[in-house]
Formats: sequence, structure tokens, C-alpha cells
Amino acid sequence: MHIDIDQPREIAVENLKKSIPKELWDTNEQFIAQLKHKIKNHQLVSNSMIELLTNGHFNHQAVKNIHLEYRHAIVQIFTDALLMAQYQARQLEPRLPAGIKMIARFLLTLNVLDEFGFQPGTSTINYYQGNPAYAHYPLFEKVLNELNISIAERENYKPSQIAVEVRRYLEKSYDTYIAVVALLAVAEQQVILYSPPLRQATKSVGLNVEHGYYYVHGVSSDHTALAADDDHEDDLWFTLIQACTPDIYPSLEDMCMHYCDLWNRFWLYQYEANSHLKR
Repeated sequence: MHIDIDQPREIAVENLKKSIPKELWDTNEQFIAQLKHKIKNHQLVSNSMIELLTNGHFNHQAVKNIHLEYRHAIVQIFTDALLMAQYQARQLEPRLPAGIKMIARFLLTLNVLDEFGFQPGTSTINYYQGNPAYAHYPLFEKVLNELNISIAERENYKPSQIAVEVRRYLEKSYDTYIAVVALLAVAEQQVILYSPPLRQATKSVGLNVEHGYYYVHGVSSDHTALAADDDHEDDLWFTLIQACTPDIYPSLEDMCMHYCDLWNRFWLYQYEANSHLKR
């Protein structure tokens, strides 16, 4: 029997749709569409830091400060959260039939592979392609190297209260599958919004952003990067559509919007703390 393996994302999404009753899928999909609309109209999307970073407003010290804050808030724990989502997919059972959790895990794995340094295609020996040197977290550490941030500075850095709050809010979701998946989807939206501006801010202080961390962050339609954060965000929303039920809509919306509020405060603080450090 031939089984198609050439379109893993599309196949996984179709299987997700078949894993719950069509009426529930349609209801959940409508709710998620409304939630995504609210997120895209949140103040986070129009925060003045987007323009300031894009225009290279900040000097080298400010860019260093912002990267250390961003490292604490999300970079260090992003793959932790993804792996917790993988693990907590077990909560789909017994509400859904045995084995259904593997469809969500399959789809989430595409994000995990990207984060860990695997790349699409097969090698000359017909095996997976990849190298842990291309994992996103180490690539971010290389940006810190190029910004001349020492290991001691990283280890001794005291993050702001809002950076601590952003991190803790995601970490506190680890025990609940639906919560960690939803917050990861919001985090991906934040990455999509702020990675291009951060790339420009970093470029403006003399770093080469044609490779490394900023080359693999952004959207799949950006021909100047090898990024797929929009695909990863969509995949997280799809897994959430499979998992949620109408009784949790209000709490799920409150949680996502609060995380947006925290991220907006995070970026407002970055301006306040670094406004005097202009180029």
C-alpha cells in the first residue's frame, strides 16, 4: 500500500480535521479565527518599538541590552515549551481515540526539527539533513558573541521584572497541553512581528545578518531569509483547534490576550530602558 509522505504538513492537518467531529472542528476553527483577529489588533502589533528597531534607532549598548532581555524572556525556554507541548499531547487521551495524539505530535515535530537544526531534504546517503550547530538557540548565542557579550555578562545578567514575568507565564503553562500550545502560537506571532525589526537593529550596529539566527526567523514568504515561523504558528493553531472545546473558550482567550499584554509591556520597557542609548 502506497502512503504519501511528500506533503507532511498538509497530510497532518487533514488528519487532524478527521480526528474530531466536523461540527466541533468548524466551531473551534471559528473561535480560533476570532482569537487570531483579536491578537492581530492588539497593541503589541503596533508597538512603537517595531519602527524604532527597524530604523536602527538604538546604539550598540542598547542592542546588547535588548538581546539579553529577549534571551531570558523567550529564547532560552522556547524549545523547552515545544517539548512540553509534545509530552502533554498525552492529555488528548482518553477524550480522543488512542493514537490520535501522534497526529498533533507529528505536526509539532516540524517546528521542533527546525529549532533543533534539521533542514528539509535528504542527504547523499538518503538520510535526514541537519547539524546541531544550526539549532536556533546556539545561533542566538552566536549573535551575543558578535555583540561582544561575554559569558560572564550572560551568566550574571539580571533581567527586568517584565522579562521575568513573560518567561514565567509560559513556563507556568507547561502542565496543560492546551495552554502551552496556545501560548506558543502567540509567541510565534510575536517572533514574526519582532524578528525582522531586531534583524535590522542588529544590522545597524554592524553585524552580518545574512546568516545565522536572523536568517532563520521570520515568514516563509521572505526571500531574504530561510524562515517558517508563519507555518509553525499555523500548525500550533491547528493542533489547538483539534484540542479545545467550547467550555474553555473564555479562559483560553483571556490567557492569550494576557500573554500579548505581557509582551507589549516587555517591548515598552525596552524603549523606556534604552531610549537614551540612540545611534
